[in-house]
Amino acid sequence: MTTQTFAVDGMTCGHCVRAVTEEVTKLAGVRAVSVDLPSGAVTVDSDVALERAAVVAAIDEAGYRVVS
Repeated sequence: MTTQTFAVDGMTCGHCVRAVTEEVTKLAGVRAVSVDLPSGAVTVDSDVALERAAVVAAIDEAGYRVVS
């Protein structure tokens, strides 16, 4: 299993967490997504390392922006 963490800008509430979690969970191989709202950290556990562009696109689809 692989764990990757992304810093995301603009999340402020539970709806934000649900939207990001829902979109990232759609990616193949994702086992779990956890969001730390105060820090903006989105941690993704997956079977294999995900392509950064795919995760960035999923977070963008949810309406937020990866900053690092």
